[in-house]
Amino acid sequence: MTLYTRRGDAGETDLFGGPRVSKGHLRVEAYGAVDELNAAVGAARVVSQHEDLRDITGEIQSLLFDIGGTLATPDPQRRAKSGVPELEAQQVDTLERHIDRLEQELEPLRRFVLPGGTAAAAAFHVARTACRRAERRCVALHGREPLDAAVLGYLNRLSDLLFTMARVENRRAGSGDVEWVGRGR
Repeated sequence: MTLYTRRGDAGETDLFGGPRVSKGHLRVEAYGAVDELNAAVGAARVVSQHEDLRDITGEIQSLLFDIGGTLATPDPQRRAKSGVPELEAQQVDTLERHIDRLEQELEPLRRFVLPGGTAAAAAFHVARTACRRAERRCVALHGREPLDAAVLGYLNRLSDLLFTMARVENRRAGSGDVEWVGRGR
């Protein structure tokens, strides 16, 4: 079997268990953005020097793959029959627990934070912005085709966790946050 099929050369793709749609379809945009997010989280995982953060990002990547499968399979019955796992509300709670634990290492925010500091912190900031894009794409899809609320909640909370992880990377490296200082200040 070859990797390429040529079926998408005209700008269409197959949804799993569903119709062929334009590659510009909101559903394809949503699962594509989740795929980009997964790659960004993987890049942050590779550059992190901290085992606890790498463990968390490993869990996140698996769940993002599941979310992508859910988004690529519009029919809930087809998802159930094919074993595509559904996201559970408790997985959002897990993200909150990670945030709460990691925030104990951090000073309270006094200013806006610029993306940067260490390479690992910058990678987590890139993942955070990819997460916000994935969330926006899923919200747009949700406006037309209702999605499970856990997916939207997970992406919203994940961006908070990725921001926290960026701050932790800088803190552990001894560099602290890169604070925004407005022009003329």
